[in-house]
Amino acid sequence: MEQFGQEYARLCAAAGAAPQEAVLQRLREPDAARGRLDLAAQSLSLQTCSALGRLLPGAAPFAALALGDCGLSEEGALRGHLGLLFQGNNLRTMGAEALGKLLMQNKSIRSLTLEWNSLGMWEEGFSFFCQGLRANNFLQHLDLRNNQINHQGAGELAMALAQNSSLQELDLRWNNVGLLGGRSLLNCLHSNKTLKRLELAGNNVPGDILKAVEQALDHNQDREAILSEAQNRVNILNKEVLSLKDEKNKQFMDFVDTVDKQKEERARSEKMSAARVSQLQEALDEQYSIMNSLKTKLQMTEAALALSEQKVRNLGELLNAMKQEQNSVAECHFKELQQQKQEGADREGRLLHDLSAASEKNLLLRSQVDELERKCKFQQDQLFQVKQDLTNTTAELKLRAVEAEERLEMEKKRFKQSLEDMESLRVKEVRMRFLHVAAMQLLFLEWFSMFLWQELSQVKAAALTERGRAEEELIKVRSQARLEEQQRLEHLEEKLRLMTESRDEAQNCCLKQKEMVAEAQAKAKQLSLCADGLRRRLDELQQDLDSKEEEKVTELNKVKVELQEKIGHLEAERTAQSGLREKIAALERQLKALSSNHREALLDKEGEISLLLEKLRMKEAEISRMREEEAQRASFLQNAIMAYVQGSPLGTHGSRK
Repeated sequence: MEQFGQEYARLCAAAGAAPQEAVLQRLREPDAARGRLDLAAQSLSLQTCSALGRLLPGAAPFAALALGDCGLSEEGALRGHLGLLFQGNNLRTMGAEALGKLLMQNKSIRSLTLEWNSLGMWEEGFSFFCQGLRANNFLQHLDLRNNQINHQGAGELAMALAQNSSLQELDLRWNNVGLLGGRSLLNCLHSNKTLKRLELAGNNVPGDILKAVEQALDHNQDREAILSEAQNRVNILNKEVLSLKDEKNKQFMDFVDTVDKQKEERARSEKMSAARVSQLQEALDEQYSIMNSLKTKLQMTEAALALSEQKVRNLGELLNAMKQEQNSVAECHFKELQQQKQEGADREGRLLHDLSAASEKNLLLRSQVDELERKCKFQQDQLFQVKQDLTNTTAELKLRAVEAEERLEMEKKRFKQSLEDMESLRVKEVRMRFLHVAAMQLLFLEWFSMFLWQELSQVKAAALTERGRAEEELIKVRSQARLEEQQRLEHLEEKLRLMTESRDEAQNCCLKQKEMVAEAQAKAKQLSLCADGLRRRLDELQQDLDSKEEEKVTELNKVKVELQEKIGHLEAERTAQSGLREKIAALERQLKALSSNHREALLDKEGEISLLLEKLRMKEAEISRMREEEAQRASFLQNAIMAYVQGSPLGTHGSRK
């Protein structure tokens, strides 16, 4: 119901209008939940009519819908191409067509009230309505009071009722059906067996037709009651037959289940006995196989013991041989070690002697290098002394030049004084002499300076040559000393390398000999341990053999006891199986007796079922006979009515027309 209200609100919103609160309130009432929607005396809008017209033609949740006195117009009834029109709405042709389409499509409405309308005024619209009624097989109550239906509309309605199989109540009061309409309705009742109530008051229908209609309706009601009673009896008989069949099937299935269970128990017991016998046989076979395996193991252990004793003997001989070889190898290695030690000591003495000689030579070379360095230092001191002498000579020459200049100045002063004294006498001669003397002095001074510079240059050249020679000799001595020292050092390094290599080789040989001695000692220890282990293994094998012989004896005793017990159990099981076989034979006899009893009971039930079926056929024949009698009565009544109508003045008037 909530879904119907939501769809109604959605369609109203799609049409651009709000849903009416009165319609929503009626949808929430309990009657709406029971399948009846009452919208009588409500002013419904066009949008509400359109929404209801779209929703109701489908599978609407209402069995009854009341829209009386709603003031619906033709436009409101046809908004959704299918409308619902009820009492007091004055709908005519279009409304009848809409109702016909509604009845063709709707499968949920069971009651329809259309009083106080004008559906019968237009034959075409009412024919559409009758076609919808003819196609509808779900409507049970139809109210067409005060709809101005004439005899033609009644004929259309009669043809629709002849094919309708669901309508049970039809109200046509206060219409204009007349005699012809009454006859057509009476004729349709011969083919319609579902209509139980037909109201024709206020339709100008003669009383005999009304009585005939009432008789036909009573006949339909009686027929419906007889059919319902027969159907109920048939259903009861079917239920009884089904219950009897179910009981017989249950009894038979129970019996079959018991037989199957007994067979399963018998098969299970046979399987268990066979399994036990096979288990006992397997146990015996296993014991025999265990005995055989123990014998084979004993033989194998004896053979292994003999082989192990032989191996111990061989290993003892090998051990003695290995000890002798080890002793011989150790003596040889000891001799070789002593010899190598002697050779290493000799080599070390030689190397030490060579090293001492090389060290002495190195000391001599170092002394020579020191002497050469002293010579170089002496020559450097001499050069430094020469440089100092040169600087002293240059300083003396400079002093002499200064003294010569001072002397020249003194002479100048003297000449000036002489000139001053002899100014008056011989100015020209004095001047000439003074000039000549001055020139001579200058020449002498120049020559002396040149001589001094030559001596200075010679001294410098000699000092430079001596310095270069000393440097060259120093370089030669140094390079020669370096070469000799490098050669001696390389020679000494080569000797040291050779001595270290020989020492390393001697050490490696010593280590290898030590390792060989240790390996020989380890092998001797391993061989002694193996011999001890083999001895212990022999003792353990001997103990295992003794214990296994004891276990074998105990197991044989146990197997004998178990076999005796199993044989006793097998004899008891044989006796039990013989008892079970006797029980199975007794059960089979009981099963045969029960199956024979069951067959007799089934035959009795089949006889009862055949009797019931015969009774059912008799009832059906009686019902068919009653139908024929009713049909004959109806035909007699129809003939009497027709004869009465034809004999009455109304009939003659109608026939003349």
